Amino acid sequence: MHALFKLPVLALGLCLLALQQPLSAQDYQVAPIGFYNLENLFDTLDTPDKRDEEFTPTGRNKYNTEVYQSKMNNLSKVISEMATDITPDGVVILGVSEIENRKVLEDLVQQPKIKDRNYKIIHEESPDARGIDVALLYNPRYFRELSHKTLAVNFPRNEGDGTYHSRDILWVEGVLGGTDTMHIFVNHWPSRRGGEKRSSPRREHAAKQCKAVIDSLIKINPNTKIFITGDLNDDPVSPSVKNVLQAKGKKKEVQTGGLFNPMWKKYKKGNGTLAWNDSWNLFDQTIISSAFLNKKQEGFFFQKAVVFRKGYLFQKEGRFKNAPKRTYSFGTFIGGYSDHLPVYSVFLRRVQR
Repeated sequence: MHALFKLPVLALGLCLLALQQPLSAQDYQVAPIGFYNLENLFDTLDTPDKRDEEFTPTGRNKYNTEVYQSKMNNLSKVISEMATDITPDGVVILGVSEIENRKVLEDLVQQPKIKDRNYKIIHEESPDARGIDVALLYNPRYFRELSHKTLAVNFPRNEGDGTYHSRDILWVEGVLGGTDTMHIFVNHWPSRRGGEKRSSPRREHAAKQCKAVIDSLIKINPNTKIFITGDLNDDPVSPSVKNVLQAKGKKKEVQTGGLFNPMWKKYKKGNGTLAWNDSWNLFDQTIISSAFLNKKQEGFFFQKAVVFRKGYLFQKEGRFKNAPKRTYSFGTFIGGYSDHLPVYSVFLRRVQR
């Protein structure tokens, strides 16, 4: 990957970049868009209709104000540093998961490390039994929301009667950089509880809800710009991603209107975003439509995808050495960040001098 060099910031706020070959003799506006699983970002209150008892001061985790503020400080530190090697404003859009409600996000965006970015919040309550949702944060200097809605992920339970309600998918339409209309899908698909194979149909079902909307958008306009992100609880080669979304791992395989998964190559090289049983999975993904692959266009195009891997995000010792440092270890507060690493993709647009 060729180096990026920072130049002065435009009035619009997007950073100008001068890149070496093959994107030489040009200036670019840069817009990093990312995702971060915030790992059980609950408030400290017991909400009657949610299974959040363990995340209260008297609960199993003794989740009190001190723990809550530690999480706020730690998570805002991570967000404040994502993509700042290429633009001082960092990620301009950030999908998040495992948040209890809007209030925790309101507290998060007011943390000193990111307060000056003035992140706005898009969030809807989800029917998930644990009470966790997905949401989208965006810097209004770079992105303008046009509309948003949720896609339900419901299916029959394996045993007994009733319906299983998973996290809704958040679908946001907006304008990036004042020029590019795009659709963003923030996901947190059903877990692998019960085993990867047995639980796979649930994630495939979630993928189908997302793919149905994407197909309808592509049918209207094959060059629709689409960004899919989230904790998919599956890898780039899993059936939900490979077969249902049909996200390709190589650009040359992507047809007009198709999807490209830049995380596929990283996964094949052994990279991941969370560790489980001494192995890495790459559940946190960013997937884009073919419209972002044309580097000759006037609008934003895809440049690269990144797994954010700062040293402080990892355990330094013990049984889980070198795994992401989470908030709790076997019920003991250890002051970590999340059991997932954040990810982001970088998008560029040529600037005419």
